[in-house]
Amino acid sequence: MPASSRLRVLLAVLAGLVGSAAFDPVGLVLCGPLAVAGLALAVRGTRVRTALALGTLFGAAFQFALLWWMRAVGPEAWVALSLIETLYYALLGPVVMALQRVRGWPLWVAAAWVACEELRGTWPFGGFPWGRLAFGTADTPFSALLPWVGTAGTSLVLALLGTLLAAAVVALRAEGRALGRDRRRVARLVVPLGVLGAVVALAALRPYEVPTTGPVVPVAAVQGDVPGAGDDVVPVHREVTENHVRTTVELADRIAAGTSPTPAFVLWPENSTAVDPFTDRSTTAGIEEAVAAVGVPVVVGGMVDAPAEGQVLNQGIVWDDVTGPGDRYAKRHPVPFGEFIPFRNAGLASIVDDFDLIPRDMVAGTRDTPLEVAGIRVGNAICFDVAYDDGFRDQVRAGAQVLTVQTSNAMFIRTHQVDQQFEITRLRAIESGKYLVVAAINGQSAVVAPDGEVVSSIDRRTRGVVEASVVLNDVVTPGLRLGPWIAAGVTAATVLPLLGLVLAGLGGARLRRRTVDGGHDGAPAQAQAGGTTGPAGQTDQTGSAGARGTAGTTRETVG
Repeated sequence: MPASSRLRVLLAVLAGLVGSAAFDPVGLVLCGPLAVAGLALAVRGTRVRTALALGTLFGAAFQFALLWWMRAVGPEAWVALSLIETLYYALLGPVVMALQRVRGWPLWVAAAWVACEELRGTWPFGGFPWGRLAFGTADTPFSALLPWVGTAGTSLVLALLGTLLAAAVVALRAEGRALGRDRRRVARLVVPLGVLGAVVALAALRPYEVPTTGPVVPVAAVQGDVPGAGDDVVPVHREVTENHVRTTVELADRIAAGTSPTPAFVLWPENSTAVDPFTDRSTTAGIEEAVAAVGVPVVVGGMVDAPAEGQVLNQGIVWDDVTGPGDRYAKRHPVPFGEFIPFRNAGLASIVDDFDLIPRDMVAGTRDTPLEVAGIRVGNAICFDVAYDDGFRDQVRAGAQVLTVQTSNAMFIRTHQVDQQFEITRLRAIESGKYLVVAAINGQSAVVAPDGEVVSSIDRRTRGVVEASVVLNDVVTPGLRLGPWIAAGVTAATVLPLLGLVLAGLGGARLRRRTVDGGHDGAPAQAQAGGTTGPAGQTDQTGSAGARGTAGTTRETVG
């Protein structure tokens, strides 16, 4: 393998590993833009096959490191999910390579990165959006962008920072070959970088103002804990439910004693009842005991039998102290191969023995309006729902005044998945401009303010109640309104330049055929050159004349 190829391989792998460091447990937000820059430089000037391989290496390094926590489910699950996510970056490699031939390529490549994030988060089987650049911005100035431009817009800013850094590297390496022209090119990059920095600074210094004059209501979230090792609910599910009942009754005792305020409602986590609370008499009795004791509605997490045999619903159920069970929210994004088996009827379940542990398929919910709880409009999410844009966005636009997350992270309690999900949860509070209440079965339970500050929480692996007062509001932030439009825009900004390259290539092929047919085989070398430059400006293996900085070639354009 030539030295230049080894350099590209090393750069792709290192860039992927650096990308994973943007998230917990490392949590360095600028590692995200550096990863984007590394990928752009690694594939620059290569052929499609090479870019595909380099994209694969980048994606594997990124996703296998990021999703290390998935080993709690099993090594096979970690490998399978990481490989699926790697495929997106394998395809992104050639796209990034091709778009660098277009004038203004930093913008188009940044758009392609975010379009890839959007695709990963929606397809197939509902997608899996873990690892979006915006999800690494907690406690950084970049998070101030979320209520203005949403998750997609914040990722775009970070990706654009990365592509501009890559363009600066390209221009600086080219400076020695054509000093005057490339120095001006470097200078031109200062303007977009300055604008980008100014936008982030302005958002951080003048953050989005959330209304503070709305009704103030106390809320409570119960964390019942999981007996034993704490990472497996099913064998001890009745003890888990009893823990939540007992903890809620203890809260009622404190309310009666005047040491705790009466909450507007109480939130229980996902899997606080792991059997159908409508058909299991013991579970029903426990819930009714807790609700009667506290005297306010309890939003119960329940696994409810679906109408169709072999299916189940993961629901948040508003259990009123007067009228009993009422409004419900069903999890919108069940985890493929974890909560349902795609193509089960095609015999896929018989191939992998562990799939026998998932005897029923979880059905995706479709609700896009908030729950009505004690006269409050509550936007709910269950576990991984919080990583998807559509759930909270739809419910907030439908009038949600406060947000809740019911989650069971017990399986991952000793991993950094808990930290990564809680970071996403805090960012959703910022993006929506809403208070957000989290009930986790054994961590992390908390109340988060609209600026992302954790105003109340309890330790993991403990039994207790999170109590806080929240301010209700019905604001819809610009980020929630613009998010879908930005997602559509980056997709168009990826597809249209690629289509232009294809059409230009077809037109060039016809022109060359006409030239050859006319007997003009001796066309100037500049017109025939088809190669591109590498990350350090060297001539690619194709022997391109473009690597020598020929004036007018779009491959050398960085502005």
